[in-house]
Amino acid sequence: MIVPVMIFSINVQSPPSSQASYSAYQFCRALLRQGHNLHRVFFYQDGIYNATNLAAPPQDELDLYSEWQKLSKEHSVELVVCIAAALKRGLLNQEESIRYNKAGHNLAEGFTLGGLGQLIEAAAVSDRLITFGN
Repeated sequence: MIVPVMIFSINVQSPPSSQASYSAYQFCRALLRQGHNLHRVFFYQDGIYNATNLAAPPQDELDLYSEWQKLSKEHSVELVVCIAAALKRGLLNQEESIRYNKAGHNLAEGFTLGGLGQLIEAAAVSDRLITFGN
């Protein structure tokens, strides 16, 4: 049986320490291995913490922060972080740190800040939008 290629977008709403974030990552890897397309991963609510460049997980644990970045580079997957959720939780890129007169920025390379419109657009162009977390 031939399975048609589908377009997926993923919404991650839980922090990287949660099973939900790890499951989202594993789901992304699995769908790409099966030949499907991954349009966008959107990080919302506490899911934005997946995009910090300040975390240092223990050496005996999976570095999910880096794994998201590798996934993005290897498969040209867009990693979008909800700007409202990020600002509320202290996750800023360089531009926003200047705008809000903050001492530094901590958005990891490969992630971009965006709005909920990008989540809606992802849902519109994808065959499936899958949410992991809350």
